[in-house]
Amino acid sequence: MTRSFVNILLLLPAVLMPVGIQAQALLAEEVSLQRQIEVVEATALRDMLLNEENVIPAAHMYPEWKNTTVHFKAALPDSFRIDLRGFVMPTSNTKITDIFGYRPRRRREHQGLDIKVNRGDTIYAAFDGKVRITAYQRRGYGHYVVVRHGNGIETLYAHLSKKLVSANQNVKAGDPIGLGGNTGRSSGPHLHFETLLLGKAIDPALMFDFKKQNVTGDFYVYRKPGTRYIENGKVKIAGPEAKYHKVRSGDTIGKIAKKYGVSQGIIFKLNKLGPRSIIKPGQRIRYQ
Repeated sequence: MTRSFVNILLLLPAVLMPVGIQAQALLAEEVSLQRQIEVVEATALRDMLLNEENVIPAAHMYPEWKNTTVHFKAALPDSFRIDLRGFVMPTSNTKITDIFGYRPRRRREHQGLDIKVNRGDTIYAAFDGKVRITAYQRRGYGHYVVVRHGNGIETLYAHLSKKLVSANQNVKAGDPIGLGGNTGRSSGPHLHFETLLLGKAIDPALMFDFKKQNVTGDFYVYRKPGTRYIENGKVKIAGPEAKYHKVRSGDTIGKIAKKYGVSQGIIFKLNKLGPRSIIKPGQRIRYQ
């Protein structure tokens, strides 16, 4: 066989090759391509997991990520819509033992809600997010956890008997993050639950209805007091932040009004009550 004839054979198109050889070549190419796809997919999955571990929820809003300070000062927006969809109630217990607001007998603000729980009850993450703080305060929160969420808020769970998560850990809504307890400055087993926006505590009752085991709506709009906004075509001004009084035995509307320096008429209007309305111990009465 001459050299020129061999060269011609080498240049023949693949279609002229025997069928068996063509099938083997195609199979080899397919196996090679599949391996390349698997390598690409594995790399993409690895990168996605690494990015998920490193992503800080609501990073565009918060100036930094610290595993220490719970409350801090930051510039609040005039208004901010908080997405409450995809929630899970932190506990299935429904009894509120203390409300958000000023405590006259202790002369300090209570920055969350207290919900009656038993020691060892499972406490759940309210939304998807990332654990920012797990710590212990002997004269404060006891064992507590702070989670930052993608909807812009942070939730705090305090007086736990045990923490089940670590700082910088990603969690999903409904993941167990702690067990109910009575640690820190606490007079009995309960969950102290806070909701914070850029370091500022907001009344959780504006977003979470523990008695109904539901949120108050798909969204909650925070508005800075004094901010002008348009609603139903009308310009409105956001009023002062709502403040409440927890009714105790012997309280009357008159006593509550005098205590906070407001008129009974304001209390009637804010609570949709009348002069003949009856209030009961444990009831929340808004006075501002």
